[in-house]
Amino acid sequence: MSGSQCCENPPALRSSCGSSGSVLELGGLNAYVTGPSDSKLAILLISDVFGYEAPNLRKLADKVAAAGFYVVVSDFFYGDPYSPSNSEKPLPVWIQSHGTDKGFEDAKPVIAALKNKGFSAIGAAGFCWGAKVVVELGKSDYIQAAVLLHPSLVTIDDIKGKLPQHILLLPRHILFREAIRQRRQQSMTDGMFLMGQSRDYLVSQVDALVGSTTPHLGLPIELKAPIAILGAEVDSISPPELLKKFEEVLSSRAELNGYVKIFPGTSHGWTVRYNVEDETAVKRAEEAHQNMLDWFVEYVK
Repeated sequence: MSGSQCCENPPALRSSCGSSGSVLELGGLNAYVTGPSDSKLAILLISDVFGYEAPNLRKLADKVAAAGFYVVVSDFFYGDPYSPSNSEKPLPVWIQSHGTDKGFEDAKPVIAALKNKGFSAIGAAGFCWGAKVVVELGKSDYIQAAVLLHPSLVTIDDIKGKLPQHILLLPRHILFREAIRQRRQQSMTDGMFLMGQSRDYLVSQVDALVGSTTPHLGLPIELKAPIAILGAEVDSISPPELLKKFEEVLSSRAELNGYVKIFPGTSHGWTVRYNVEDETAVKRAEEAHQNMLDWFVEYVK
C-alpha cells in the first residue's frame, strides 16, 4: 500500500458526479446508490484510497446498475479520502485512521441494511484498498461473489484459507484471549453476558461466531465466495508474480470457483483512474468492467 502506484493519477473528486444515482445514508455510511430499488440483487463497490466521489467509479456504478443491479458505493472514509496534496497526512499517516480492518467492520452494517431491504444476493468488488475489504467479506456468507481489481494488501494466505505462520506460532492462550476480545467487541451486551460464562461455553460461542476450521482460534480464514482477480501487467503492489501464485492456489481449490486475469499494457489503478480522453485506456478499463459484470451476472442471482 505504501507504493507510489496507489497514489498515481488521482481523480478530481466531485460530490455531484454520477448520472443516474443519488447520495443517501445506508448502514451508517453515506453512499452513492444507483439502479432499480425493486431489484433483489445488489452490488457493493468499494473504492481505492480516493473514495466514493471519484467520477469514473460512479460511472462504473451506473453501468453495473444498467444491467439490473442495485449498486452501492459507500463512503468508507467518512468524508476524508486520501489527498496527495495534504502534506500533513501522507499515505502512511492517513492509512492509520482508515485501515482495511475498519473498512471490513463498516461494510457489515451496509450489507445488513441491504438484506433488510429485501436484497437476496449481494456481490462486492474492491479496487486497490477496497480489494482487501472484499476478500475479508468473501470469507463469510456476507457476499455471494467477489471481484478484486488491482488489489492491495491481499496475501496468498487470504486465497489459500490458511492462517499466517506468525499467528500459528502464538501460544494458544493468547489466541483464545484475542478471540474472546473480538467476541466482546461485537456489542456491550455480548461482552457483559460473556463475563459470567464457563471457558467451554466461551469456546463454543467463539467457534460459532467465526466458523473457524482451526479449533478455538477465533479467526475467520477460509475464502468462500467465488472470486475473480483482475490485475495489471505493471503493478509493484500486486505484481504478476503474486497474481500467478493466486492463480495456482485457486486451481488447487476445486471447491472454490475463481480465476485470475492479467491485463497487458496496464498499470495499477487502470480500471478507475484512467484518462477518459485516452481511447486505449478507456478500452482496457471497459474490458475489465465487462469481466467484473459477467462475474456478477453468473454468481449474483
